[in-house]
Amino acid sequence: MAKKRRGKHIPQRTCVGCHQTLPKRQLVRLVRTPEGVRVDLTGRLPGRGAYLHDRRACWERALKKGTLARALRVELTPDDMARLQAFMAVLPDDEDDENAAEASTRAG
Repeated sequence: MAKKRRGKHIPQRTCVGCHQTLPKRQLVRLVRTPEGVRVDLTGRLPGRGAYLHDRRACWERALKKGTLARALRVELTPDDMARLQAFMAVLPDDEDDENAAEASTRAG
């Protein structure tokens, strides 16, 4: 009797902004380090981590409601907030995502 092969395991994580569960690689990891909270684009930095979508709305919600600080079990310093807001400024708006999706639907 042959064994059934399972598909490759894909780690799932939850966005702390909108609470949607997605594959780990589709989210941005933030990590608590001794130097403060950092964006971990490699996903390999040591320390307690939390995940967010690459959409500005999720970042704003997580910072405003304090869910990011709670997930990392840390109080965000003004330096941390400035660093995170600078990263958030380059993220697309939800409107940009919707416009891109509409354009690709029309083009395809």
